[in-house]
Amino acid sequence: MRTQLLQFDLPPDRIAQAPCHPRDAARLMVLDRATGEIQHRIFRDLTEFLRPADLLVRNVSRVLPARFTARRATGASLDALLVRADAPDQWTILLTGAGRLRPGESLELVGSDARITLLERLERGLCQVALSPPQEAEPLLARIGRAPLPPYIRRAKAAADPRDASDRDDYQTVYARETGSVAAPTAGMHFTPDLLDRLRAAGVNTADLILHVGLGTFAPVEVDDLDHHPMHTESYDLPDSTVRAVDAARRAGGRVFAVGTTTVRVLETVAAHVAASSNQGDPSREPAQGSEQLATLRPMAGTTNILIQPPWNFRAVDALITNFHLPGSTLLALVAAFAGLDRILNAYRIAIDNDYRFFSYGDAMLII
Repeated sequence: MRTQLLQFDLPPDRIAQAPCHPRDAARLMVLDRATGEIQHRIFRDLTEFLRPADLLVRNVSRVLPARFTARRATGASLDALLVRADAPDQWTILLTGAGRLRPGESLELVGSDARITLLERLERGLCQVALSPPQEAEPLLARIGRAPLPPYIRRAKAAADPRDASDRDDYQTVYARETGSVAAPTAGMHFTPDLLDRLRAAGVNTADLILHVGLGTFAPVEVDDLDHHPMHTESYDLPDSTVRAVDAARRAGGRVFAVGTTTVRVLETVAAHVAASSNQGDPSREPAQGSEQLATLRPMAGTTNILIQPPWNFRAVDALITNFHLPGSTLLALVAAFAGLDRILNAYRIAIDNDYRFFSYGDAMLII
C-alpha cells in the first residue's frame, strides 16, 4: 500500500491535549462499514450497539510511568523515557539531548538516589545505560516517573508539569493490571466502571489479553510503500480463557468487538498462525473454497510484528472500537483495512468538520 494514500490534513487544534471527564463522555462516531452510514453519539451510548452474547475483548496491559528526568553534573536536565529494562543494572532509554553526552558520563535520576551512566549511544536517540544501584524498574519509576505521553500531547519537558499527577491516572485504562507498556492502549481509556457494569448487565461478556505497547507504536512511516516499513515487535499473551470466550460467543451467535488496534493485532496474529498452518500460505489471503471464514484461535504467547493493511482478510474480529489515528500511520492502515480506505478517509473528513478530537486523548470510533 502506498503510504501517501493514508495522508490527510489535520488542523492542529483537533489534537486533544487532555481527556474527557468523565471518560465515557467522549464523542463516539459509529461507522457502518457495509453501508458507510455514520452516526454521531457519545461513548456511553455503546450499550445500544452491543447485544447479549456479544464479546468485548480488551488489552489489560498497564502503562509504566516510564518518563523521568535525568540531571547532568552541570545542572542541565534531560527528558528520558525507559524503553526496556534489560537487567536490574542496565536499561535502554530514549534520552533527549544524548548527542551532547560522552560515554562514561553519570547523571542523577531526579527524585531518587539512583544514577545512570551512559554506556553507548544507539540510533534515534536511544542509549544503553548502567543503573546504580541496581534495582527493579517498576518500583523506582512508580516513585519518580511520569506518564509516557506521546510527543503531540504538550507537557513541560524535563520538569514538573501541574498535569503530571492526573496524566498518570488518565493515560491508563480502568481495567489495566499487567504492567509492561510504554504507551497506552488508548481505545480502552473511554470505559468507566459504570459503563462496564451496564454492558455486563445487558448480557455482554468481556475477555482479556495482553499486548505490551512499545515505543515503536510512535515510529513514523518513512517509506513510500508500507510493505517496506520495518514494523516494531511487541510481546503478547492470548490466554485459554479468552480463546474459550471467543468460541462461546461464536457458538451463541455473538460478535467479537475488539477494544483497540492492539487487541486486533493479537487476535489476528494468532488467527494468522492458525490460518497459515491450515492454508500453508499467506495468512492474509482469502480462505480456501468451503473453509471457515473465521479462524479457530489457540492459546498463544510470544511476539508479533504483524502489519495489517488493505487488503486483509480479518478472521477474528467483527467490530472495532478505536480512536482517530495519525496521518500516514500503520494504525490508520489497520482501520482502513477493516472498514475500507475510502470509508475511513471520508469518516475522518466528517470528524474534522464536526470538531472531533484526535489521537490518544481524543474521541472514539465504533466500526461495525
